[in-house]
Amino acid sequence: MRRRTGRLTAATAVAVFALGAGLAAPAPHSAAAAPPDRVTHEAAPADHCRGQCADILPPGQNGNATLVQILAHQLFGTRPAHSSDQLARYDSLTGGYGGLTDAALTEFFNDASFGVPEDQVESVTRPRNDVTITRDKKTGVPHIKGDTRYGTAFGAGYAAAQDRLWMMDLFRHIGRGSLTSFAGGALANQAMEQQFWPQAPYTEADYRSQIERIRQTEGARGELAMADAQAYVDGVNAYRKAAKDGRYFPGEYVLTGHVDAITNIGEIKPFSLTDLIAIASVVGGQFGGGGGGEVQAALSLLAAQQKYGVVEGTRVWESFRQREDPEAVLTVHDGTRFPYATRPENPRGAALPDPGSVVPEQLVYDRTGSAGTGAKSPVRAPELLRPAQGIYDDGVLPPGALDPRRGMSNALLVSGAHTASGHPIAVFGPQTGYFAPQLLMLQELQGPGISARGVSFAGVGMYVQMGRGPDYAWSATSAAQDITDTYAVELCAPDGGVPDKQTADHYLHRGRCTPMEKLERRNAWKPTVADSTAKGSYRMQVWRTEYGMVTHRATIDGAPVAYTSLRSTYRHEADSIIGFQLLNDPSYVTDAASFQQAAHHIDYAFNWFYADSRTAAYFNSGMNPVRAEGVDPALPVRAEEAYEWRDFDPAHNTAAYTPFAEHPQSAGQDYYISWNNRQAEGYAAAGFGFGSVHRGDLLDDRVAALVARGGVTRASLTRAMAEAGLTDLRGEQLLPELLAVLRSQPVTDPRLDAVVRQLESWRAAGAQRKETTQGSRRYAHADAVRTMDAWWPLLIEEQFKPGLGEELYGAFTANLAVDESPAARHGAAGAHGGSAFQYGWWGFADKDLRQVLGERVEGPLARTYCGGGSLTACRDALLTTLGQAAATPATEVYPGDDDCAAGDQWCSDALVHRPLGGITHPAAHWQNRPTYQQVVEFPSHR
Repeated sequence: MRRRTGRLTAATAVAVFALGAGLAAPAPHSAAAAPPDRVTHEAAPADHCRGQCADILPPGQNGNATLVQILAHQLFGTRPAHSSDQLARYDSLTGGYGGLTDAALTEFFNDASFGVPEDQVESVTRPRNDVTITRDKKTGVPHIKGDTRYGTAFGAGYAAAQDRLWMMDLFRHIGRGSLTSFAGGALANQAMEQQFWPQAPYTEADYRSQIERIRQTEGARGELAMADAQAYVDGVNAYRKAAKDGRYFPGEYVLTGHVDAITNIGEIKPFSLTDLIAIASVVGGQFGGGGGGEVQAALSLLAAQQKYGVVEGTRVWESFRQREDPEAVLTVHDGTRFPYATRPENPRGAALPDPGSVVPEQLVYDRTGSAGTGAKSPVRAPELLRPAQGIYDDGVLPPGALDPRRGMSNALLVSGAHTASGHPIAVFGPQTGYFAPQLLMLQELQGPGISARGVSFAGVGMYVQMGRGPDYAWSATSAAQDITDTYAVELCAPDGGVPDKQTADHYLHRGRCTPMEKLERRNAWKPTVADSTAKGSYRMQVWRTEYGMVTHRATIDGAPVAYTSLRSTYRHEADSIIGFQLLNDPSYVTDAASFQQAAHHIDYAFNWFYADSRTAAYFNSGMNPVRAEGVDPALPVRAEEAYEWRDFDPAHNTAAYTPFAEHPQSAGQDYYISWNNRQAEGYAAAGFGFGSVHRGDLLDDRVAALVARGGVTRASLTRAMAEAGLTDLRGEQLLPELLAVLRSQPVTDPRLDAVVRQLESWRAAGAQRKETTQGSRRYAHADAVRTMDAWWPLLIEEQFKPGLGEELYGAFTANLAVDESPAARHGAAGAHGGSAFQYGWWGFADKDLRQVLGERVEGPLARTYCGGGSLTACRDALLTTLGQAAATPATEVYPGDDDCAAGDQWCSDALVHRPLGGITHPAAHWQNRPTYQQVVEFPSHR
């Protein structure tokens, strides 16, 4: 999103300089940021990486900016120190990976060694006498060393507030469903709180209950975790108070009306332990969920049955659902099976709605003013603040910026038997989007029972969540296995009458007509300097049942029901703290097996990867509920005791969960890849799109080839990642089949033949979306890329819609979007989000085209669709749509937005760090790559 740049006037410039002088405005990372003590730099702890660990997290470490710094940025384009100094290195890998060597890695990554060399110390802050925060000159990353456990966690909280205070405040309000009241009523802010709050609506008592449950059920580890969390909060609040008193707090507090710029009157509200739960609910819901969507799946099944009949319609639907596609890329590829969430042989309890009866549950009520309209009413801002006026008019983040379907993270690991050194190598990291500041924050923690460097989500960083220890490193990708189910609760009336489908607030629970619990959030806002949205308000309302939150209403055989969503991690957002505590404790994690046990304590659905000097390993975490026999997890199920999760206790949302041994896991496999693909044989996909073509194939093909050659190095594995991150999945995996159909007969139209030749040339060159030369901002094979972008949605519709029919085609596209290219703004990542090619019809198209070509297909679609199964008719359809695509001008394929002019192909793809505050950053070359990334190879072990 482009932020306004204020027009410089002499009076404004003078006022900014005067304000800067009056406020002193010390840099948040300087020793003046707190009562400082310069201390002698202590030797770093034992580090077995020996200079062979590297990491990167653009745009930069510093995510706070004072009001003076924001105004200076708006007027002059300057940025605070360390706010953007990792972006250029991250960006430059796109042009520099081809000749990459191990020695050159630090040109593109940070040195991730423990400690800071004496001559590289930029500042040392001592917020308490038992902790020091040392920042290095190159990146400003905080290296926190505590003499006590409390001091270590306190220092982590203090450093987090130094770097992310405003962002942490935003996210506690997003989690609590009160973003508009805090940051303004922009439509995007309304949409964001409406997206997140219904997923985890809690009362304050609910938050406190989670904290107490950890203390009571997790023993000494639980007590320690809560003590660490409290120390972290204390550190956050210590900096919050110091920054407010010293007037070097983030300037967004002024622009949103919380603090007066001149008098300093106003409040930055203290943080609490319950705020950490609210933040964790956002992070977990965004990156660690899985399953759900059963109502929409039921609708597409009904559409298939209505078109083809129950038996054939079900067969067609299952072939698109692809729960266990035999051609899907897997992380555990040695044939080991881990059966979970599979289709039962004799399904029972399914709760399919009556056709046409499903309506979404209403969330928003009692709108006033600008609620739902976004009408603007700019305030009369002081001259001083006008350069930053309206920076939040489009919201703190654009719509869809935190879509839970966003593709998350990749990992490439090779075991020592196939590396040049004989030690495992890992290139891995989370793909969490591009924000300014970043959602993640780099830090090093050294203290009693803690030794780690890596990233944590801001606001819950008492431990490193992905990173490295003294002689091991770990990372994660989102797993998205099925930990969320949909139940159909039968509505009832307490007086015994007939319930109204739309208004009934009672349901049958184990034979009793039980009242639903109403949860509400009332928000009101008024215009500020930052957000000109006019005064408005509304009320959000969610009905909570023992089977989760109501999401839809419908009828089944004429009887009114409510569909509810039950996630196994609901009421357990904080429980995973134990697993992260263990990962940071080198006395616990000593090898691959102990790492897997630590990861098992994490309840969210993640794929965890590990490397030390001896072993590469993998483990899939998550609270996988044990379902009743015969229940189909892909569809809604009746809310009856016979179909509940085994040992289900609704009071605390607990159940029986699959044991450690049943989670996909491996140690010592020749290599591992993950790009949010399926985990292992038998482990059924929780949604559509896990078929014969997946973006994981871009990694798997390359890493398998490296392993076959042997002698893998950190550089060669990084090159494989970088090359995959610039490759168009459709061009590499689908274009050969498309060309085979097109070339099955001579292309006699010279214009179309020229287009086909362009596509062939692009495919032969690697099907990349890459600049001609670094900095040219023009793609090589630009016309072929444009043609593919225009062609794909046209060809998919022409390939499938005639055979499926409009209703079923529409239902399937509601289950799975057709396209997610970097330029497809309707994709889960939205515009400029980086992550691409996770969700799309590539697997469907691949199988169908091979069926048309007469090739062998394992797990085929139930029918052949392109051209009705005729190669000639399919070819005609492809040629027709190809001609339409080739004639589509670039200005229509790339229509432009606030960041890019219409027709600018490079810019349309480009990474744009979406600002959560007043500092923006230049666009960077598109990469389908982890946001935070490690490259590690340990030559020794304890």
